[in-house]
Amino acid sequence: MKVKLVTSLCVVSLLSLTACETVQPWERGTLAKPEMQLSEGLNSPLYQQVYDSKEASSGGSGAAGAGCGCN
Repeated sequence: MKVKLVTSLCVVSLLSLTACETVQPWERGTLAKPEMQLSEGLNSPLYQQVYDSKEASSGGSGAAGAGCGCN
């Protein structure tokens, strides 16, 4: 019974640490700068790195073909 109580308290405390932060009006200008954006579109290096990691391969984002010149 005591283990369940401690586990429940740990879960509740961890969930409370993930609360959302309110952005103040004077902070919105800083967050709107281009260098603060998460992505630059589908061609950004970060997007390519995530895509390659998920696909477990690298390359393949260029032109189609098998390298034989038959396209």
